[in-house]
Amino acid sequence: MAAQVPTEALKELKVAEANGKGAKPEPAADDDHGDDSDDDAEDNAAATGAAKKKKKRKPKKKKKNPTAQSEPPRVKVSQLFPNGTYPKGEEVEYKDENRYRTTSEEKRHLDNINTDFLTDYREAAEIHRQVRQYAQKVVRPGQTLTEIAETIEDGVRALTGHDGLAEGDAMKAGMGFPCGLSLNHCAAHYTPNAGNKMVLQQEDVMKVDFGVHVNGRIVDSAFTMAFEPKYDNLLQAVKEATNAGIREAGIDARVGEIGGVIQETMESFEVEIDGTTYPVKSIRNLTGHTILPYSIHGTKAVPIVKSNDQTKMEEGDVFAIETFGSTGNGYVRDDMEVSHYAKNTDVQHVDLRLSSAKSLLSVINKNFGTLPFCRRYLDRLGQEKYLLGLNSLVNSGIVEAYPPLCDKKGSYTAQFEHTILIRPTVKEVISRGDDY
Repeated sequence: MAAQVPTEALKELKVAEANGKGAKPEPAADDDHGDDSDDDAEDNAAATGAAKKKKKRKPKKKKKNPTAQSEPPRVKVSQLFPNGTYPKGEEVEYKDENRYRTTSEEKRHLDNINTDFLTDYREAAEIHRQVRQYAQKVVRPGQTLTEIAETIEDGVRALTGHDGLAEGDAMKAGMGFPCGLSLNHCAAHYTPNAGNKMVLQQEDVMKVDFGVHVNGRIVDSAFTMAFEPKYDNLLQAVKEATNAGIREAGIDARVGEIGGVIQETMESFEVEIDGTTYPVKSIRNLTGHTILPYSIHGTKAVPIVKSNDQTKMEEGDVFAIETFGSTGNGYVRDDMEVSHYAKNTDVQHVDLRLSSAKSLLSVINKNFGTLPFCRRYLDRLGQEKYLLGLNSLVNSGIVEAYPPLCDKKGSYTAQFEHTILIRPTVKEVISRGDDY
């Protein structure tokens, strides 16, 4: 999920990135046949005795855990890894003055006591990888955005084993951030609301941005899909810029300097689209961000242009390193219908007059807490006619609305994002996969 730079902060930037058993015989009729009946009875008894011999029961075979994911993905990841040991992300050793951390007994001990933390993150990351890789195989032009979003979200819920329909279930595990499907000049925060008929077209550039959480540990990762080779350079620029930011990230790294490396990498590319050549620009008012438990946006930001921000990355931080490139102005504004919302983490008590706002807030508290949600999630829970109450919560500051963020019309934008853990011993790109 993109974090947006406050407008006034831009001034400080130096913009330069049948059953088998025998049937039981019926009892003989109680007729009087004298001695003959006794002989018959003995014969019948012998036959019956044979019939009563039961076949030996074969021991029931224990059901084996599945060893591969289904298509579409519906097997819980915990069944694929029954011992609870999930794949690690890409581990990168620290350099220079932090090189000692890799072998330090003290730092290894700190890592070892974070077992639950790492297990939750690695499970969420594996779910993200399996769902997104399936989506990359099956998503094609001609599908509606609603179909695409539900393909991804249904997969996430199935793989976590939490469908989010029972009260509080979505707080245990599931979607950590709604599936964003932002097209072309729209860079972020767009997902279809109910009734949306928009169809993915061959010429579209679509950013796919969603989060997975397990016990509030959110893995936020995004990629861009395009179906025409003319956009290849745009996508390559952004992917390389994201990877450059990840390389520079680490303990004591200053976020403003990371932004400079991202921008330099991004803006070394240009792209020719339909006979016109465009420089690829870093979108200067979008940033990466830290992630906190049950909160997609933490207190630190990672700009994607050079700035004077001297904030340091620290041991224990979790960062979403995401970059956005554009053929337009390199600056986004709010536009289109809002779909994304999240309850503010530091909101104070507010007296609400509308009963609809009070009841909706109760639903949000019980099902999402401070996790981001979208209007389709309220629809799934059976909420109706909630817009008045939702707007009241936004206006009172209890809930934050996240409108779609768009560059100028006619331009194209791309995004790539990974979540990284600044562990005591190594930097772990937790969401890294074979795809990106």
